[in-house]
Order: sequence, then structure tokens, then C-alpha cells
Amino acid sequence: MTTAFISHPDTLLHIMDGSHPESPARITAIKNALIQQGIYPKLAIYEAPVATDAQLQRVHSAAYVQKIRTLSPRAGLVKLDADTAMGPMSLSAALHASGAAILATDLVMQQKVNNAFCCVRPPGHHAGRANSAGFCIFNHVAVGVAHAFEKYAVKRVAIIDFDVHHGDGTENIFKDEPRVMLCSTFQHPFYPHRGFDTRSATMINVPLAAKSGRNEFQQAFEQEFLPALNQFKPEIIYVSAGFDAHADDPLANLNLVNADYIWITEFIKKIANQHAQGRIVSLLEGGYQLNALAAAASSHIETLLTE
Repeated sequence: MTTAFISHPDTLLHIMDGSHPESPARITAIKNALIQQGIYPKLAIYEAPVATDAQLQRVHSAAYVQKIRTLSPRAGLVKLDADTAMGPMSLSAALHASGAAILATDLVMQQKVNNAFCCVRPPGHHAGRANSAGFCIFNHVAVGVAHAFEKYAVKRVAIIDFDVHHGDGTENIFKDEPRVMLCSTFQHPFYPHRGFDTRSATMINVPLAAKSGRNEFQQAFEQEFLPALNQFKPEIIYVSAGFDAHADDPLANLNLVNADYIWITEFIKKIANQHAQGRIVSLLEGGYQLNALAAAASSHIETLLTE
């Protein structure tokens, strides 16, 4: 039993433009850090499959899935929204990223691994039921959650999102689904300017002011998330693992460091061990300063791996 590391070569071929911060180098930086630190050989390495339209349509409208297929270009770039573009290999990358969430769910639910990390792009948590947004085309975490419901008949799923941006797409998909609890920390006011006023019994949104760091995050997790999760008792936990709340990230203004990502991961593992037989599926979301991303993500993965 170990931690699965799931990726696919096509994640390196999705390019929005030559200088975009959501770049293929993000994947390479994480993998190189894992190799340099001797972590990579300890992981169970898997190649992500392609998600089917039927699997995508559990969380996205059929019309939206078809729209993405129709817009996928043979050459050049197509803008989906102000922040998100597709090149010739973007559709394949997005389909494999959602497929990674499905494979990770299978591996964890079938007890082939303790937990899993999906090193994929484009990210997913801003993609709603019928829209792209914020670099995201399909909502991979949501696709994985829906697969757990469909194939394994789980009754309660928690999603913990510590990306610096609120996972508005995930909330859009699951806000009326009582089987899903979303626990989300995010900088506010900040893109996507949502989530700060939509808290509910299952949408545990905790907006944080710019410059917030360790104390504010630990307070959110211990005082807001812990009692809600203990009452909810999730059977599996998904993680929208964005590392752009790091102090060195250029796109935001929160102040986490590597030790904080270790603490957050240990917190998630404790909840998973208590309620979910240790089952965790973590997916890469944001994180745009390559050195900070590589260090934080490898710390997260090593903590998942450590008994």
C-alpha cells in the first residue's frame, strides 16, 4: 500500500500561450522535485485514462461537453472565456485530467493504494456545470466525486479546497447536493469574487483577508472545518490542492509556507483515518511560482505517503 501518482504526457501539451503562468513547467517542476528528493520511486505511478462523455456529463451539461469538443482547435488557440484558452492538445489534457480523478477514485476505493495525487492540468475547480473559467475546462474533482457516487454508492463525500481562489465551479455543481460537503479557504476579496456570502450547512466557505497565513488557516481548519467534517463523517475525501496561497506565489497575497502544507495534509489525513478509512484523492489546482509549487506539492505528496 502506497500513494498513487497519476499523470499523463498530454498534460504537458496544453498551452494557452507562451508566457501564461498556468504552464506545462508546473508538472515538470513537481515531478523533478519528487525525483530529486527520492520520493518518486516510492510512489505507485499510473498513467491517466481518458474520461468518457458519460462520466463528464454526470457533472457537466451534455451541451457544454459537446461545445468543448466542437471548439477544440486543430491549430492555434481558441478563447473559451477571458482567462481560459484551448490549443490543439488542450482537450486531450483536460480529458486525461478528469480521467485521473476517476482512476484515483478506483484505486483508493478498491484499496490498491492508501491515497492518490493527480498531477494534472488544466486545473478544474472553477469549471461549473456549463461553463469554463479561471484556466479550468472540466471540473476534475467533481467528476471523481460523481464516479464515487455512481460506481461505489458512497453516501457522503467531502471536498477540501485550499487553493487561494474559491472553488466556485465545484460549489456551482454541488451546492444542492446534500451528499457533498465542500470546505474551502480562499483570499477575499479576490477572483472569482464568489463564496464569501454563500455559506450553507454543506458549503463551508471561509474567506481570508490578504496577508493571512498560518494562524488564520489553522483557525479555519480547526474551528470551522473540523466540527463540520466530524458531524458529516465523509466516506472519502477529495482535495482541490492549489498551492497558490504560498507566500511566494505571484498571483495572490496569502502567506503559507511548506510547513503549513504539511500541517494541512496531516489534518486531512486525520479526518480521513477517522471517518473514511484513510481514503484521499488529491488533485493539483493552482500554484504558479515554480520553486514554491514544487516544494509545497512535494511536501504534500510526501505527507500523503508517510504512514
